[in-house]
Amino acid sequence: MLSRRVLIGALSASLAFGSASAVSAQDEIYIPLISKGFQHQFWQAVKSGADQAAEEFNVRITFEGPDNETMVDRQIDMLSAALANNPAAIGFAALDSQAAIPLLRQASEAGIPVIAFDSGVDSDIPMSTATTDNVAAAALAADKMADFLGGTGTVAVVAHDQTSRTGIDRRDGFLNRMASEYPGIEVVSVQYGAGDQLQSTEVAKAILTANPDLGGMFGTNEGSAIGIVNAVREMGTKGLTVIGYDSGKAQTDAIRDGLMNGAITQNPVGIGYETVKAAVAAMNGETLPAIIDTGFYYYDQSNIDNAEIQAVLYD
Repeated sequence: MLSRRVLIGALSASLAFGSASAVSAQDEIYIPLISKGFQHQFWQAVKSGADQAAEEFNVRITFEGPDNETMVDRQIDMLSAALANNPAAIGFAALDSQAAIPLLRQASEAGIPVIAFDSGVDSDIPMSTATTDNVAAAALAADKMADFLGGTGTVAVVAHDQTSRTGIDRRDGFLNRMASEYPGIEVVSVQYGAGDQLQSTEVAKAILTANPDLGGMFGTNEGSAIGIVNAVREMGTKGLTVIGYDSGKAQTDAIRDGLMNGAITQNPVGIGYETVKAAVAAMNGETLPAIIDTGFYYYDQSNIDNAEIQAVLYD
């Protein structure tokens, strides 16, 4: 790693990754975080965790993302602008797992550590990625769906995209588990709603119209899941098993109301915190794990009020 003047020297050379020390007050260290968006409560919770770490380690962060999760070009512009400010390190959650690689390569060549968060890139440029094991989490969603359906029936998926690592992994984690473990369940449709509630609502309504006997539907993020709930409510659909992903207030309300059977919740505060913590450690020249697994949980009416689940809800 190239020297970053006082940036690396500001931290103790003996700093362990698990216990990063604070930076000297006179040496401001700037770490921008570029997220996939900011419209969902998930991203606000990620920012909260990043802010906690910034205060603990005495660094300055910024946190921004495009207006919606289809704006890849806008996100690339944000990344370019952040790098132009010569940051000490940078956190990046890719909307497209390949589009940002040239810019990230430039950052790496300039000695700026890159930490991926939530959604990684198809490259070894990031020194670490703070994320949920989305394949395993989506496989658990498939298990829960199969339990509700008794191992037979038809299901559909409303996914947020097919370009980000999270979109790909959650879709494929669900589909592959269904294919390998539940031959009696047929996936009849996989559609994409850009993680937008309104668009996902229309997608879900179209799926329900085309498949009146559908047994279940899986939504791969907050906007996708709420789109399904909206469609069920608007169409008066009965008996559909709905499994979601994330845990904003609209989802927890839907579970309490019985419109959603259950969902996967991530640990977004932990994702934000670990991203900044890893960036600080990277600046100090430490070796980081390739993946920082921030964990996931399944919740439904039976455990939503348990302390363990309450700690990772972000409504």
